Amino acid sequence: MSDDWRAGGFGLYVHWPFCQSKCPYCDFNSHVVANVDQTRWATALASEITRYREETGPRVLQSIFFGGGTPSLMAPETVATVMEAARAAWPTVNELEVTLEANPTSVEAGRFAGYRDAGVNRVSMGVQALNDTDLRRLGRMHTVAEAQTAFDVARNVFERVSFDLIYARQDQDAAAWEAELREALSMAIDHLSLYQLTIEDGTVFGARHAVGHLRGLPDEDRAADMWDITQEVCAAAGMPSYEISNHARPGAESKHNLLYWKTGDYVGVGPGAHGRLTLGEQRFSTEAARMPGEWLSAVESRGSAEIARDELTTEDRLAELLLMGMRLRSGVDLSRARAFGWSPDVASELEANRLVTISNDHIAVTDQGRPILNAVLRELLA
Repeated sequence: MSDDWRAGGFGLYVHWPFCQSKCPYCDFNSHVVANVDQTRWATALASEITRYREETGPRVLQSIFFGGGTPSLMAPETVATVMEAARAAWPTVNELEVTLEANPTSVEAGRFAGYRDAGVNRVSMGVQALNDTDLRRLGRMHTVAEAQTAFDVARNVFERVSFDLIYARQDQDAAAWEAELREALSMAIDHLSLYQLTIEDGTVFGARHAVGHLRGLPDEDRAADMWDITQEVCAAAGMPSYEISNHARPGAESKHNLLYWKTGDYVGVGPGAHGRLTLGEQRFSTEAARMPGEWLSAVESRGSAEIARDELTTEDRLAELLLMGMRLRSGVDLSRARAFGWSPDVASELEANRLVTISNDHIAVTDQGRPILNAVLRELLA
């Protein structure tokens, strides 16, 4: 089990917590501030990378992901400093995937060229809707026209560009979503992330929903229709889902996200960043201080912003393997699950009901089971 992480690989996640505004549906660790000392932050992020290198040893780095927040608010020089630290810390694969998340409001050609020169080779854009009314409802600061312009800028700078859309929005029906999805596919290069709107506690939308002020959300049947349309239209366009919410042309899947879903190891640096590290015979979850000021002060004063490190039990690791891996169309390697003491016999009834398939030493959710994945997972983990 000490080598199990190798099935997923090794990556680096960098969290940039700052945004221009806080979206009402967002429960990520993001903060709106007027000014950021980019030099201090670049130095601190590089310091954390170096600290983790001392623990992991000379592993081969397969992917880097700049998430947030809004990483496209980072100065290209900040990204370059982080990239230099990562390359100094670990040898990399020849085709290292380096993704940076961007909002259309923070896109400019010069900045994107700077990211490319620093080593970024893939951009994921938070478009979220191709409808100006819904963009305003979602608290987005860009228009559809601005999003399309930003996408064109990104496409001219990077070979790999993905973007996100949210569906099952207020007052949205299946026909409107299908039309929007077809427009998105006409723009897309090779990857789309398509998420159903979920109302999270602790968000503005969560508070509105609790008092009945978030009207027009589709019921379960209408949302299910939109799910079906998403699968059918994307597959017909040559971008089938390889994960519950992610669609790609063959070979264009996100390597970094696959690392998560295959439960590889990854270092997480930045405020609130989580990580998974296998050290010797043990695997740990790590967590950094959440508030930006606290995180920066901790790195500068005591050389570490880590606030929690918990050893994962065999049961924890099995649960993560199934919870993450069953999101993938390819499913979970049964030899890995068996190593944690799990038997596919518990899935016999699910297989009989055609909700999972067990073949070629893999267990995977069927098209029939994917819309009810949570229920399937409850049975597998019972």
